[in-house]
Amino acid sequence: MYLLRLALASLANRRFTALLTVFAIALSVCLLLAVERVRTEARASFASTISGTDLIVGARSGSVNLLLYSVFRIGNATNNIRWDSFETISKDKRVKWAIPISLGDSHRGYRVMGTSAAYFDHYRFGRGQPLRLAEGKPFADMFEVVLGAEVAKALHYKLGDKLVLAHGVSSVSLVRHDDKPFTVVGILARTGTPVDRTLHISLAGMEALHVDWQNGVPARGAGKVSADQARAMDLQPRAITAFMLGLNSKIATFALQRQINEYRGEPLLAILPGVALQELWSLMGTAEKALFVVSLFVVLTGLIGMLTAILTSLNERRREMAILRSVGARPWHVGSLLVLEAFALALAGTVLGVGLLYLGIGLSQGYVQANYGLYLPLALPSPYEWTLLGAILAAALLMGVVPAWRAYRQSLADGLSIRL
Repeated sequence: MYLLRLALASLANRRFTALLTVFAIALSVCLLLAVERVRTEARASFASTISGTDLIVGARSGSVNLLLYSVFRIGNATNNIRWDSFETISKDKRVKWAIPISLGDSHRGYRVMGTSAAYFDHYRFGRGQPLRLAEGKPFADMFEVVLGAEVAKALHYKLGDKLVLAHGVSSVSLVRHDDKPFTVVGILARTGTPVDRTLHISLAGMEALHVDWQNGVPARGAGKVSADQARAMDLQPRAITAFMLGLNSKIATFALQRQINEYRGEPLLAILPGVALQELWSLMGTAEKALFVVSLFVVLTGLIGMLTAILTSLNERRREMAILRSVGARPWHVGSLLVLEAFALALAGTVLGVGLLYLGIGLSQGYVQANYGLYLPLALPSPYEWTLLGAILAAALLMGVVPAWRAYRQSLADGLSIRL
């Protein structure tokens, strides 16, 4: 204990340098733990972008591609699905609910999705959380639209505003549906998922936009169909992009998946969202690991800064070491003193770093969850985080051996006759 008290007294005598070293270690520890926690929660949030959906069905392609365009609104489908195929599968006795999805249009860079009322009733995200309207109501008319939270905020839309959709998914489109404007009737609460970046319209509304199109181009003159004329038409879709299924029993999932994949009416692909999400996450694993390695190097830099500070002070403390030797301190006492100093600096930096982490989480928790869909809990460090903290302290002890060895090798005579 006397060596520890002596080490603390020595650090207090060099408090300014010691505080700077502690702060540098604290920042690096805070960054490492923050990256690890965000990495863990991002993976959990990524996996819960969609929940409660047993199968996603689309045209036969790849599972990741189907997941990207149906859930994340990234990319395009290789083909559409006939409406009669959707009706046949959705009427299967094992299916509890079905959500049709029709994509293809956009508005100022945000994707437009045609769907049914079942979307607002059955779609789940996170830990089984339902969609909730912050303002307004779901669409009821053919030309009504419900906006995601990010769309409404970024484009400054409010209830009652009119907007015009565009053909295609580019942020700049040369073909706009100016003759059929939509009215904003609802704005969804923020979810932190791709729902926030989507405009939701009815399937009939999606059909109405293209009812007078021929060979991929809008009709001209007498061939055009106005919004009022479209309302009077039977606009049941002939094809959709994909659909989601919820089943009465999870036991039937694999059997129905196999049946859909072998569907004879047209080539279809049914995927399990959780499996496809894990497959997609594995493709992003390199970037995830690279970020973690960078954080480790930041911690290593902080510990090297501590080592540099102790080594730099050794030359100034040679007389101090010599006095300790002259009053009976053995060489290992002097070496242990420096190891304890290194450990004390690392321990103080680690404790301060954990404190900064929890302070940062407490201040930013609501904002991060609202804007990025990441819930960062104010929980005790996980076993893996405790392992990281222990490794940092062990590394500090090892680095403390370097100045301790140098001090051990210095002789009493060398300490009393410092070269100027």
